[in-house]
Amino acid sequence: MKLSIVTSLLFCCVCFGQNNTDNSLYMKSDKITYLTDIGSESGDLYKTIGHHGPAVENEWMALRIYFSDKVAIDVYSKAKPGLELRKANWYPTPEQQKEGWGADYYKVASTVGLGGVKLWDGEKVVPLNPVTNRLARVGKTDTTSWMEMISRGVPYKGKKVDILVRVTVFSGKREAKVEAVSLTGEKVQFATGVNYFKDCATKKGADYIAVWGKHPEDVAAEIVEVGGAIKYNPKDFEKTTDDGTQYLLISKPAKNLETTILSSCARETELNTLDKLEAYIKK
Repeated sequence: MKLSIVTSLLFCCVCFGQNNTDNSLYMKSDKITYLTDIGSESGDLYKTIGHHGPAVENEWMALRIYFSDKVAIDVYSKAKPGLELRKANWYPTPEQQKEGWGADYYKVASTVGLGGVKLWDGEKVVPLNPVTNRLARVGKTDTTSWMEMISRGVPYKGKKVDILVRVTVFSGKREAKVEAVSLTGEKVQFATGVNYFKDCATKKGADYIAVWGKHPEDVAAEIVEVGGAIKYNPKDFEKTTDDGTQYLLISKPAKNLETTILSSCARETELNTLDKLEAYIKK
């Protein structure tokens, strides 16, 4: 009996210790107190919240959702596996970057970023803005960390809808799950995808799009090639488009949608080329 109890306790400790994920949400004016949720009727706390919105990370990357009209997903790339978010606050110093810390090599601009979510009205992309209220939340389980953004009162086809975007990272898995939900129960067309810049290379398959290249980032100590990929179920989408800055996936009318995203960069030792990134996606 004693052996069983000890074994069980050790098993629980090992399971808990294996959660190599984290989340981060705090006011820019107060880096000491971390929050679980925050809301705004204006829908814009971009300059108020640390790293411009809620963030999560696994061993290989951190992701954030901009708390603004963008509601785009941005990437913090890592040179080596580990948790850095609460120490680096997304912006490590140049000295820290040279010592092996990650950096913000990814640039979203006016796109969905990597797997971000907007709406489609049949002719054009509709931002999750304006809103009557926007809410950010973060949380953690034994094996995951998650963040979500709820945009309430978004004008869409003559009505107002509430849209949830939730990102979950898993301990021991490079991929992150992105979920979009129409909380009001109305079927909508979601628009998601991955952005790119001039001279970026692209690999496409029946259920994935992978992009690799340099982003014109200006906050990192150096410019490094970065990769972004989205995996999806083709049955969930009615078409794809390319507006010159992003590959967009337009969903069929639905109440919810799920995709998978992952990212890597040239500084790491594992998936440091587009071919390696694609091979990982296809395995």
